[in-house]
Amino acid sequence: MSYFVYIVKCFDNTLYTGITSDLKRRLYEHNNSNKGAKYTKARRPVKLVYSEVQLDRSCASKREHFIKKLSREKKLALINESNLNK
Repeated sequence: MSYFVYIVKCFDNTLYTGITSDLKRRLYEHNNSNKGAKYTKARRPVKLVYSEVQLDRSCASKREHFIKKLSREKKLALINESNLNK
């Protein structure tokens, strides 16, 4: 099963990084459900700005941890770089 590492931009312009096996469902939860992260519940709506596929949960968790340690500026550069490659 593949996993996604993703970054959403919250209403207050903050960034939230997470992992999921179902990106569409998780975005719905962040915006509409009590199953969304506590952080994003108070910052709705959120918009997907970055995602990447990982082979398994372990790889996704490691990548999520790496991205979470990045500065905001480096996260924005990652987002911008991925948008340029689309």
